[in-house]
Amino acid sequence: MRIRDIYTGRRFGLSIEIFPPKTPEGDESLRQTLRELAPFQPAFVSCTYGAGGSTSKRTVEWCQEIQTSFHLPSTAHFTCVGSSKAELIEWLTFAWGAGIRNIMALRGDAPVGQTEFTPVEGGLKHANELVALIREHFPEMGIGVAGYPEKHPSAPSFEVDFQNLVRKVRTGADAIYTQLFFNNANFLRFRDLIERERLGVPVIPGIMPITEFARIQRITAMCGAGIPKSLAERLERVKDDKEAQYEIGVEFAIAQCRELLDQGVAGIHLYCLNKSHACTRILEALGLGGNH
Repeated sequence: MRIRDIYTGRRFGLSIEIFPPKTPEGDESLRQTLRELAPFQPAFVSCTYGAGGSTSKRTVEWCQEIQTSFHLPSTAHFTCVGSSKAELIEWLTFAWGAGIRNIMALRGDAPVGQTEFTPVEGGLKHANELVALIREHFPEMGIGVAGYPEKHPSAPSFEVDFQNLVRKVRTGADAIYTQLFFNNANFLRFRDLIERERLGVPVIPGIMPITEFARIQRITAMCGAGIPKSLAERLERVKDDKEAQYEIGVEFAIAQCRELLDQGVAGIHLYCLNKSHACTRILEALGLGGNH
């Protein structure tokens, strides 16, 4: 199923994000994770694309495995980083030939050691250019793009970042998937702004359950998402107890998702970090799955 079709007729779309493991042991662990999450019948499972395209082939391989072994639609992440326009078209041709019909089109982060994103010669500088490239060469591809309820960390202002998002959608994106966040009010304000622009695409909240406080602090420091003071204080009090951190994080995610469902979101995009237990707890608590 293509992204553009997932949310039609007010259907709810659950999606789950994974990343390509670095070891054979990691591969087998991820397969077990997918075996445990497949019964929830996600509308798709997306696979990330490493810095500088470092996992570009593995991304496609995992998307193929998701589709053939687990019988679930897949979405391949794809960035502008480190590739000329000709190389981007070559990768898209490879992905299409491998049966990939959905792309998460992202600018991508600057390579390690660079403070600013600089395209290679003949490359693209912005995600809207990548969306345009996909639409030109593969018009039938489903396209998702990223949205930042609290501003992209490298954008000079929220307003500039929001107009970048508007351009991505008007260029041809089918849906917006947000960066992780922990304050639903920020997401709902963001959704209201998008609705006022009449962009006509669903806005899907990205949820990452906190299973380890130190890890989530590192992630939020990179992406600019804030952690509510009351939640941070609770986690800080149990900083030496990983099991307690996990319980607090999962219960918070369940409550967060419940409120979002009450607000009528079209779907939820779970960042599972290649582990199933927290996501399974959340989905079971919410009664979410393919028939929701």
